Amino acid sequence: MSLIVTGTIGIDTVYTPDGQQRAGVLGGSCAYFAAAASHYGPVRLVAAVGDDFPDEHRDTLAAFSNIDASGLETRSGSKTFRWSGKYLDNMDHRETLSTDLNVLAEAPPRVPEHFRDSSFVFLANSHPAVQGDMLAQLADAELVVADTMDLWIDSARDDLEKLLGRVHGLVLNYDEAELFTGKKNTVAAGRRLLEYGPRFVVVKKGEHGAILVHRDGIAALPAYPAEDVVDPTGAGDTFAGGMMGYLAREAAGGKISDPGAFDTIRRALAHGTIIASFTIETFSLERLSALRPEAIQARYDEFASMMHLR
Repeated sequence: MSLIVTGTIGIDTVYTPDGQQRAGVLGGSCAYFAAAASHYGPVRLVAAVGDDFPDEHRDTLAAFSNIDASGLETRSGSKTFRWSGKYLDNMDHRETLSTDLNVLAEAPPRVPEHFRDSSFVFLANSHPAVQGDMLAQLADAELVVADTMDLWIDSARDDLEKLLGRVHGLVLNYDEAELFTGKKNTVAAGRRLLEYGPRFVVVKKGEHGAILVHRDGIAALPAYPAEDVVDPTGAGDTFAGGMMGYLAREAAGGKISDPGAFDTIRRALAHGTIIASFTIETFSLERLSALRPEAIQARYDEFASMMHLR
């Protein structure tokens, strides 16, 4: 079962409360998602960068043997998306210092022909009309999950509502769920979102974990109790990468027949939680690039024991 992610590749500058700074590091939703998902199996990446995209970042992506980056389009004369931000003391909130859309302000990349048979699809955060166009190019999609943000809820709500009628799952944070629905209660917000079409909604709550609101039930998972949080950038994208990577792997191995089933999604969220807990230990993809299967399994076993998932 092939897994594809469409979204952004960027160059980030990150400031942390303890005074650390990392300038020009690899970022973007596609980079984080693909790096996480690659620990479960092959993942295809579709995004666009400018000709200023550093070779060292290409090498970083290439070092993940399960990432197929042949869908990464390099545009001559264009510049790569750039973002800089500063995390506040509790590391659960951040202030955006600058955003340069650059190549993101241009036409989105096309899905390569050899990617169009992908059956597991993650539409990482971008304009919902762009996400819808990407989905239209993937006729064999079996499970489609989308991410979104407050910008699109405010500025492109009609397009977002149309998209929700075409996806099986939605991932967003609790502020965005409240903004979209007007419901302060997370479960109530999730139930309202289901009315637009998805089979399930995952509401991320940062250090407080995530809530799954599914047509067949509700589940709450805590975050893994991390001791050392260095940089939370990309945690949500790696959470989604672990979730979708697990689902694609299990389906490919014939271990699940319905990847959107409640118990299956609940277990997938546990894998997403574990992968995200590694991401935040260092900047950019540093920890994910050094991660080994036995470390993932050991942390999952510990978390499963906590949650009685066995």
